[in-house]
This record gives sequence, C-alpha cells and structure tokens, in this order.
Amino acid sequence: MAVTQNLLREYRERRDFTRTAEPDITDREAQGGEGLLFVVQKHAATRLHYDFRLEWKGVLKSWAVTRGPSLDPGDKRLAVRTEDHPLAYGEFEGVIPEGQYGAGTVMLWDRGTWEPVEDPEKGLRRGKLTFRLNGERLKGEWALVRMAPKPGEKRENWLLIKHREGQAGRRRPADILARHTRSVASGRTMRDIAAAGRTIAPEDVAPERRARRPSAKSAAPKAAKGRRGEHALPRWVEPQLATLVDAAPEGGQWLAEMKYDGYRALVAIGRGACRVYTRNGKDWTHRFGEIARAASRLDTSGALIDGEIVAFDDKGRTDFSTLQAALQAGGKGLAFFAFDLLWLDGADIRSRPLVERKDLLHQLLAEAGPPLVYSTHVVGNAPEVNRRLCAAGHEGIVAKRAQDAYRSGRGRSWLKVKCAARQEFVIGGYRPSDKKGRTVASLLIGVNEGGRLVYKGRVGAFEGDHLARLERLLASRGRKTSPFVELPRDIAREARFVRPDIVVEVGFAEFTREGVVRHGVLKGIREDKPAREVVMETPGATAMQDHEARDVIAGVKLSNPDKVLFAGQGVTKADLAAHYERVAGRILPFVTGRLLSLVRCPEGAGTQCFFQKHGNKTVARQFRRHEITESDGERGIYLYVDDLAGLVAGVQMGTLEFHIWGSRIDRLQQPDRLVFDLDPDEALDFAAVRAAAFDLRERLAALGLTTVPLLTGGKGIHVIAPLARRAAWPTVKAFARAFARHVAAEAPERYVAQAAKAKRTGRIFIDWLRNERGATAIAPYSTRAKKNAPVATPVGWDELTTISSAQAFTIADMEARLSAPDPWADEAELRQTITKAMLGKVNARDDD
Repeated sequence: MAVTQNLLREYRERRDFTRTAEPDITDREAQGGEGLLFVVQKHAATRLHYDFRLEWKGVLKSWAVTRGPSLDPGDKRLAVRTEDHPLAYGEFEGVIPEGQYGAGTVMLWDRGTWEPVEDPEKGLRRGKLTFRLNGERLKGEWALVRMAPKPGEKRENWLLIKHREGQAGRRRPADILARHTRSVASGRTMRDIAAAGRTIAPEDVAPERRARRPSAKSAAPKAAKGRRGEHALPRWVEPQLATLVDAAPEGGQWLAEMKYDGYRALVAIGRGACRVYTRNGKDWTHRFGEIARAASRLDTSGALIDGEIVAFDDKGRTDFSTLQAALQAGGKGLAFFAFDLLWLDGADIRSRPLVERKDLLHQLLAEAGPPLVYSTHVVGNAPEVNRRLCAAGHEGIVAKRAQDAYRSGRGRSWLKVKCAARQEFVIGGYRPSDKKGRTVASLLIGVNEGGRLVYKGRVGAFEGDHLARLERLLASRGRKTSPFVELPRDIAREARFVRPDIVVEVGFAEFTREGVVRHGVLKGIREDKPAREVVMETPGATAMQDHEARDVIAGVKLSNPDKVLFAGQGVTKADLAAHYERVAGRILPFVTGRLLSLVRCPEGAGTQCFFQKHGNKTVARQFRRHEITESDGERGIYLYVDDLAGLVAGVQMGTLEFHIWGSRIDRLQQPDRLVFDLDPDEALDFAAVRAAAFDLRERLAALGLTTVPLLTGGKGIHVIAPLARRAAWPTVKAFARAFARHVAAEAPERYVAQAAKAKRTGRIFIDWLRNERGATAIAPYSTRAKKNAPVATPVGWDELTTISSAQAFTIADMEARLSAPDPWADEAELRQTITKAMLGKVNARDDD
C-alpha cells in the first residue's frame, strides 16, 4: 500500500477532492475480476483526447492519446505519458468541474483486460511495451513506443501503434472512434454526460453493461468488495431553500409536501458512520443519536439525505415548541422526515430530477422504520393539499418542481405556503417584568434590513418553558446601547438591551399598519440559524414579478443583483441568472465546448450594447479561453463555457445574448449543425415566415436532411439540421449557399439569398452565411436583448403551426415550458451529413 500511495502522490497533489468527484485513492478499488484492467476514457478537456490506461503494480499507468487509438497499423498516434491513476479511476465517468485539473467531460469509452507479450517492467523502463488488448472495442496486439525527447522537452512522448497481425494488403480499417460514440458503461453520449453534470450512477448502467472484467489467464481473480462502508462520508452541502409565496402554485409540474415544523437536517452516511448536520453545517449528531443510529443501518455504501427532524404534539402534529422541550429532555422520541436524496452509493445525484431522487429515496427507506420516515407527496393539486392541511392545523406545504435538479440556496424551484404567519426574529432587548420570580415581561424583536436591526415589535406570550431558558441566556448578554437602528421612545425608555445574537421563532396574527407584530407567541429558540441571516420573509405571488432574492447563483457573486435588465418586465440581474439556472439542463448541451460571442448590455435591454467574441481582462474567470488562428493568420483568444457558472458569470457581465459557433472546439473544422436563418422584410407578418420554415423543411427532407425549428426571439425562425461531424466547413458552406440560391431562384417572389436589405422588400432572406467557420447563431434558450425578455426557444414542427410570433416565449414562460417534453429530444440522436450527392443536386439546380 505504501508503494501505491507513493505512485499516486502526483495524482493527489493535482486534485481537490472536496470539489471533484474523481476517486480519492482512499476510495474503493475497481470491481474485482480476472485479468489486468485496461480502460480508455474519452476526455473533453481543453482539447479532446483519449486517456489510455493499463493496470500495473496496483495503479493505472496512463497516457493521453491526442487523436485517440486507431485500428490502422499505419497510424502512429501520439500518447503523452501522464501521472498514474488509482484503479478506481477505471470506473469514473462524469464531469470534472471548472477550475480543477483536467476540467471537462469524461466518458468510459472502452474497458477490458490486457496481457503483456513481453516483460512489462522492462518494457516501461526501456521504452517499448508490447501487449494484447481484450476490450469491448479494442482487441489484438498493440505497442507503446517511447520517442526520444527533444532538447528541453519535459513531457514523455510515446506512440500508440496497432500491430498488423496478418492485415497486410487489406483496405484501411473503419474509424473506430466515429463508429463508437457512446459509453461502454452507461450508453450515454458526451452530451448526455455533460448535461447530467455528475458521475455515473448505478441506475445509469443497464444490467448488460455492469462493470465486469473479461476473463484472462494471466492474472488471479481479485475478491470483490461488499457495498457497506465502501464510500467516504459525504460532506455537508448547503441545502436547497424554499421561497415564501402567498398562494400554492397550480399545475401537474409541482409536487406538494407537508411543511414540517422542526429542524432542517442533512444526514450523511458512509464507511459505517453517520453524521447529522444542521442547515448551516453544524454537527449535531450527539443531539440526534437515535436518528443517526437508525440511518447508519440503511442498506447503502454512502448517502446524503435531506429532511426535517421533528417532534409531535398531543394531536399528532409536528410542533417546534414540542421539539424544543424534547431536546431539553435528552432528544428521545424524535422523528426524521426524509424528503430528498443528494448522494447514493458514492454518486452525486443532485442533478437528477426530483421525482427520480425521491423514488430512489423511497427504495432506500423501504424497510426502515421509525424514527426514519419517508416524506410522501401529492402530484399537482397543491392548493387543495394546502387547504386540507391548514384545516387540520398543520403549518402548510412546500411545493417543488418535479423535474428540477437540487440546487443549494434559496430559489423558486421550491415554494412554501404557510397556513398562519410565522417568522424568525432576533432579540435586541426586553422590557423588565414587575412580577416576582420573573425577569422578562416581553421581548423586543427585529429583523435585518441592509445590515441594520429594524424593530418589529414585542412578544410577551411564551409556549412551554422557553421563557425560563431565555432569561438565563439574556442574563449574560446585557449592553448599554440599543442594537436597533430606531426604537419608539416609550419602548426605549424602559428597555434593557442585549447583544443581538439569539434567534427565536414567533407566530403572530398579522403585522400592524406600523409594521410590528400583533398577538405574537414565542414558539422556540432557533440554534440552527445565525442572527445575521434573519431577514423579513414577505410572501409574494408565484408569478415572475417576484424577483430572485439570491445574490450568489452557481457559485458566482452577483453585484447589484436587483439591477433591472429588462425594464418592461422588471427582470433583474438575479432573475436572469436564475433563468439560466432553471434552463441549465436544456441549454448546456448546446453551449458547452463551443466558442461563444456575447451581446453585452451593461445597462440592460434597450440601452447601448456591444458584441464581444475575444477574451480580455474584463471577462470573468469562469469563462474558459481557447486560442485559434484567425482568417488573417493572426492568433486570437476566444471564449467558451463548460458549466452553469460560466453562463451566470456572463449575466454578471451584462450579457443578454449568447451566440454559439456551429462546431465544437475539439473539432473546429467539422460543424455539427446546418443553420438557415429566415429573416423577413419588416412588412411581412410571422405567418409568412412560418410558411417559409415549413417550405424549407420539405425541401431539405427531399435531400435527406431532417430539421428542427427554433424561434429566434427576434423576427424569424432558424431551420436547423443537426449533423454528424464529417463534412468540413467549406463543404457545408458550399451546400448552404447553393441551397439558398436554388430556393430563391425557384421562388423569387418569396425569397432572396442576398443579404442586401434593398433586395429584401416583401421577401424573406434565407441567411446561409451562418454556415462558415467563425459565424455564430443564437443559442437555444438564450434571452434576446429586446423588450419583453424573449427567449430563443426550440419548438416542434406540429407546435409551430399554432405559434404566432418569433417572440412567443419569454423568461416567464420557461417554467411551464420545461415541465413539458423536450421538443428536440431526438435531435441529439441524428447522424446525418452533407454528402457529395446532396451537394451535386443543389449545385446542379443552382446552375440551372
């Protein structure tokens, strides 16, 4: 083990395992089997490459093959030696986060066993390693040959070569990289993996794809390890929080759960241990021992469960005051209502839809009993659920979007509706009592506003024995001056002031006209929340006009989050960032790994904007840089993003539009989309544009190309044909130009293929110019810098028949839009290309 630790020292030094899901060397090893492990991982880092790994002496010897392995013996593929990896890395598939070494998407492209043909130790030392592969895709005899280093060269360059094995005289083998584009473990594409943003989970893997090493006679079998205790204890994460609204949302996209009156908690299980954390990360395992012991017996090798710890009153309702009394008595008889699952068996599942996470949670708790309780829910009908719970004397509901990922912090994916007014307050002082044996007559309470404590009234009624405990706490907190920014003179005259660090929960009838509580009753002391976080929680409607309250989204700090960027709708910078968080699962597959151009409007839509495509010092660090050769031969630094943080950083910079290249950075010369932008003369209505889109659809279908429509959020429609990355830019451009000219020649009264506006009168310009290297088109789900906050929205062809505007969808529509099936769900599976036959047809027609 000491030898392995030493071999993996560089691997550990390069990684922060609190941020990356890559396996720590203390994690379990790969599943046992016969043979030495062999694996190839497709890795879209700064440049796409294939990581080639061979098990030897307890580690994976590793090489980065820049162009990937080839079955052609005539191909000598450069393989750069990299650091040794742990055996567990042979099962890693997922996304390495931005800022980490090797950031990008990783796919398990091939795996199996290998057999040395000659002594591997000598081969590694002398620079020629010969071996046989028995993979699912790569088989036969291969060699790794070390190249002589150039003067001053530090990296170790090898060549990966396939031996001929009787192949002389045969034609060139097929491109195995183009043939196989899905994971051997999960069946996912690189786009699928990038969109999920997580490591491979057990449910990703079909039974026939479960990791097993093929048999080989060169090594003894290794014992498989059991599930229990395999994974390290999951770390605390910031919980997702609900936003208070005044009415329950309608619609089947919402799940309605009971709102529990207790302490929010995260329960972490791993390596035979269990920890119970508060919402702020305090370890309170010692206070909830019964719950921790019950959770540690669950059948999982590691999990992180979100829920609420409660106690029940004499009517069977969860009650915060009863919970406080139970904790004072030793914490017996408590229950943990589990309502979400963040990690399972070592896999982060936060990016999976809520309904899937809850299904896994239900299975995990299937055989568990009290004190662990699965939190049930009702699909849709949230207003009726809330009405019935309120009538029964409960606190209210939490409505959650069924298809949303788990996102830390407060947002609008979870909405809470309360039956009665409840609010957390900070104690800033008290009015002394004139009764014998009692110090406090009433508490002076307040909330934080702009960093100052604002007075919100007095509370003189107390449930349980909380008054006696508060008197003991307040005795050591006296101060001479008032912590409130302002206090009525008659209240201040008799008050005793204290250090404002005690948080209490108060139920009350209403706020008076003066803004103070009426008929307040102290429910309990909140030890799980710091006083600085207590602000006024004002219920709002469920519509878009309720602005996003967070100033940190996806880890990006927003300056001036309340700054209005779309004045007509009151959409703020924070609202816009929350839009990209909401649509992340849809937009990221289109933008990740593509060079971008940004439309930046620092003062919002309708003000001065500018177009930016090059990186400079003003661009946020969350953007990645890629250097390319410009058309004039000069080198230029371009921008791209690989995660939600990059998009939010763009919002922070005032970006209102994201435009994407038609190719990805790993293969800039081969586009993966053909785009025709239908740009109408201003005199034409949308019906003409819609008819033109269907016309182009039929014309392209006749040539063998399937298309999808995009409402641009501007005036027109994009008709897009997804492409396999085979044809180069000159071919695609030539086809687009010839096609547009042919259509314009056949119907000159409807179309024009020239950009000049003077020739566009009464007609539609078929803009084919987006089909050349360096040209961009608006990204699906990007906003446009126009009034009404329109969004470039993918639609289906059947749906398009009923749409009356290219700006039919705005930010406010995206919530409902995402609850419906993705109209482009099959787009990623298309494997079509521009053929010579197609090009010949349109050229012939153009010549006519």
